[in-house]
Amino acid sequence: MSFKENLREAIDHSGLEQKEVAHKANISLRNIENYLRENASIPVADKAVKIAQVLGVTVEYLVTGKKSPVAVPTSINPEMQKLIRNINKLPKNKQHIVTQNALNLTEILKGD
Repeated sequence: MSFKENLREAIDHSGLEQKEVAHKANISLRNIENYLRENASIPVADKAVKIAQVLGVTVEYLVTGKKSPVAVPTSINPEMQKLIRNINKLPKNKQHIVTQNALNLTEILKGD
Protein backbone atom coordinates (compact mmCIF):
# COMPACT_ATOMS: atom_id res chain seq x y z
CA MET A 1 0.00 0.00 0.00
CA SER A 2 1.03 3.60 -0.47
CA PHE A 3 1.86 6.19 2.17
CA LYS A 4 -1.55 7.82 1.76
CA GLU A 5 -3.36 4.49 2.15
CA ASN A 6 -1.33 3.57 5.22
CA LEU A 7 -1.88 7.04 6.69
CA ARG A 8 -5.63 6.81 6.02
CA GLU A 9 -5.79 3.41 7.72
CA ALA A 10 -3.78 4.61 10.72
CA ILE A 11 -6.01 7.69 11.13
CA ASP A 12 -9.18 5.60 10.83
CA HIS A 13 -7.85 3.07 13.34
CA SER A 14 -6.83 5.82 15.78
CA GLY A 15 -10.33 7.24 16.01
CA LEU A 16 -8.89 10.74 15.62
CA GLU A 17 -10.03 13.29 13.09
CA GLN A 18 -7.54 14.71 10.61
CA LYS A 19 -7.53 18.06 12.40
CA GLU A 20 -6.74 16.34 15.71
CA VAL A 21 -3.81 14.49 14.16
CA ALA A 22 -2.54 17.74 12.68
CA HIS A 23 -2.88 19.58 15.99
CA LYS A 24 -1.22 16.85 18.06
CA ALA A 25 1.62 16.49 15.52
CA ASN A 26 2.01 20.27 15.42
CA ILE A 27 1.64 20.41 11.64
CA SER A 28 -1.01 22.06 9.50
CA LEU A 29 -4.27 20.38 8.59
CA ARG A 30 -3.46 21.30 4.99
CA ASN A 31 -0.35 19.10 5.18
CA ILE A 32 -2.40 16.14 6.41
CA GLU A 33 -4.94 16.72 3.65
CA ASN A 34 -2.13 16.88 1.08
CA TYR A 35 -0.74 13.54 2.26
CA LEU A 36 -4.19 11.98 1.73
CA ARG A 37 -4.89 13.39 -1.76
CA GLU A 38 -4.94 11.43 -5.01
CA ASN A 39 -1.50 12.75 -6.00
CA ALA A 40 -0.30 12.59 -2.42
CA SER A 41 3.09 13.82 -1.39
CA ILE A 42 5.13 12.10 1.30
CA PRO A 43 6.15 14.22 4.28
CA VAL A 44 9.71 14.98 5.20
CA ALA A 45 11.13 12.71 7.90
CA ASP A 46 10.50 14.96 10.91
CA LYS A 47 6.83 15.38 10.01
CA ALA A 48 6.43 11.65 9.34
CA VAL A 49 7.89 10.92 12.78
CA LYS A 50 5.46 13.34 14.47
CA ILE A 51 2.48 11.85 12.62
CA ALA A 52 3.55 8.29 13.45
CA GLN A 53 3.94 9.15 17.14
CA VAL A 54 0.47 10.69 17.29
CA LEU A 55 -1.07 7.68 15.57
CA GLY A 56 0.87 5.10 17.61
CA VAL A 57 2.48 3.51 14.55
CA THR A 58 5.99 3.48 13.17
CA VAL A 59 7.26 5.55 10.25
CA GLU A 60 8.14 2.24 8.63
CA TYR A 61 4.45 1.30 8.72
CA LEU A 62 3.38 4.61 7.18
CA VAL A 63 5.93 4.29 4.37
CA THR A 64 5.82 0.56 3.64
CA GLY A 65 2.69 -0.78 5.30
CA LYS A 66 4.90 -3.33 7.05
CA LYS A 67 3.79 -3.99 10.58
CA SER A 68 6.56 -3.63 13.08
CA PRO A 69 6.57 -3.44 16.85
CA VAL A 70 4.25 -0.75 18.13
CA ALA A 71 5.89 2.50 19.10
CA VAL A 72 4.83 2.56 22.74
CA PRO A 73 5.69 5.66 24.75
CA THR A 74 8.42 5.00 27.28
CA SER A 75 6.41 6.89 29.88
CA ILE A 76 4.12 3.85 30.11
CA ASN A 77 5.26 1.23 32.61
CA PRO A 78 6.89 -1.92 31.14
CA GLU A 79 3.96 -4.22 31.95
CA MET A 80 1.56 -1.95 30.08
CA GLN A 81 4.01 -1.64 27.16
CA LYS A 82 4.06 -5.43 26.86
CA LEU A 83 0.26 -5.58 27.04
CA ILE A 84 -0.08 -2.97 24.29
CA ARG A 85 2.36 -4.83 22.05
CA ASN A 86 0.50 -8.11 22.60
CA ILE A 87 -2.85 -6.53 21.84
CA ASN A 88 -1.41 -4.98 18.70
CA LYS A 89 -0.43 -8.46 17.45
CA LEU A 90 -4.09 -9.53 17.49
CA PRO A 91 -6.30 -9.27 14.39
CA LYS A 92 -8.16 -5.94 14.18
CA ASN A 93 -11.53 -7.46 15.17
CA LYS A 94 -9.98 -9.03 18.27
CA GLN A 95 -8.23 -5.75 19.15
CA HIS A 96 -11.63 -4.07 19.12
CA ILE A 97 -13.05 -6.64 21.55
CA VAL A 98 -10.12 -6.20 23.97
CA THR A 99 -10.37 -2.42 23.74
CA GLN A 100 -14.12 -2.43 24.45
CA ASN A 101 -13.65 -4.76 27.41
CA ALA A 102 -10.87 -2.61 28.82
CA LEU A 103 -13.01 0.52 28.48
CA ASN A 104 -15.94 -1.20 30.18
CA LEU A 105 -13.68 -2.40 32.99
CA THR A 106 -12.26 1.07 33.59
CA GLU A 107 -15.77 2.46 33.88
CA ILE A 108 -16.67 -0.21 36.43
CA LEU A 109 -13.51 0.42 38.44
CA LYS A 110 -14.13 4.18 38.54
CA GLY A 111 -17.13 3.46 40.74
CA ASP A 112 -15.02 1.67 43.38
